[in-house]
Amino acid sequence: MTYSPQIKIPATYIRGGTSKGVFFNLTDLPERCQEPGEARDNMLLRVIGSPDPYGKQTDGMGGATSSTSKTVILCKSTQTDHDVDYLFGQVAIDKAFVDWSGNCGNLTAAVGSFAIYSGLVDPERIPENGVCTVRIWQKNIEKTIIAQVPITNGEVQETGDFELDGVTFPAAEVPVEFMAPVDPSEAMFPTGNIVDDLEVPAFDSFEGGTFKATMINAGIPTVFLNADEIGYQGTELQDDINNSDDKLAWFETVRARGALKMGLISELDEAKTRQHTPKIAFVSPAKDYTASSGKEIAEADIDLNVRALSMGKLHHAMMGTAAVAIGTAAAIPGTLVNLAAGGGDRQSVVFGHPSGTLKVGAEASNNNGSWIVEKAIMSRSARILMEGWVRVPEDSF
Repeated sequence: MTYSPQIKIPATYIRGGTSKGVFFNLTDLPERCQEPGEARDNMLLRVIGSPDPYGKQTDGMGGATSSTSKTVILCKSTQTDHDVDYLFGQVAIDKAFVDWSGNCGNLTAAVGSFAIYSGLVDPERIPENGVCTVRIWQKNIEKTIIAQVPITNGEVQETGDFELDGVTFPAAEVPVEFMAPVDPSEAMFPTGNIVDDLEVPAFDSFEGGTFKATMINAGIPTVFLNADEIGYQGTELQDDINNSDDKLAWFETVRARGALKMGLISELDEAKTRQHTPKIAFVSPAKDYTASSGKEIAEADIDLNVRALSMGKLHHAMMGTAAVAIGTAAAIPGTLVNLAAGGGDRQSVVFGHPSGTLKVGAEASNNNGSWIVEKAIMSRSARILMEGWVRVPEDSF
């Protein structure tokens, strides 16, 4: 019996924000994987180590969480006044599925530095010392993102004293601006309401009911619920929810109904093939809690608490794109996020998440009854962890 050899594909393993992913330059991929399709998906699945019925991704680069089961493909931008095109693939852990329906805001912080390292940014735009403005075209959602990458002696500066809750070590700060996260031609609130009644049927031991929900399309489609309405405090950590299959299944039931009401799917079963979007989150007014690191978070230091689920599990911190949704919703009076933060006009909020706190800002205005968001802003950090080649069996894709 003969067996296929392994092939080497140039790749870089990078932490961006509170996520990690395998980054590729499009032109380095095998020719049949340079176009969207089954071959590309199968290659990425094998790189990450999915599907894995054990849920560990031992035979791949994935880290067995939604935050570490990610892939990025970059190329020289095809868009005017942009440096790089950024395509994000969220790889399922236990299923043979790559979700291309949304962006990863955390890994966005690493896109700029990888683009510079890979020669995708015009050298004339890179200062000897200072900040390089990298203009990113996010292909999944067709939006512009601006990353301000620090440069020292002509090279990307990755080390620094910026601390990000959910990341163990400090690094260089990378401000990221999500420009016009909601296009004026799009519906920020797909239902036309800033607060809706979301009907959820009884599920196993969970009673059915009608819950208040803010469903917003900013950064990433997100369904926000009030923590107290669904039986939570808003200060929960991962084990409070992720250790219960029943709780996770209930949240997935709610997410599917939110996706249907937002018009993202036409049948409930379609939610199974759209795991990355929408996100589901619950909010509560600010209150004291102890973060997963043991850090004490004081009520006086935050505006509200937010907990969010990603790929079927409570996230250990906060997804970057969901933070954009939080900042945008907080800036619009009357949304559940805004009300949990105390209501009124707000240009930024500091929210508590399982790993600590995060500040996010948004510039929003009301134009004849329609809300417009110019941009959402937050800071992240990024660091290359390993570079070289990733190997996969030649017959795996």
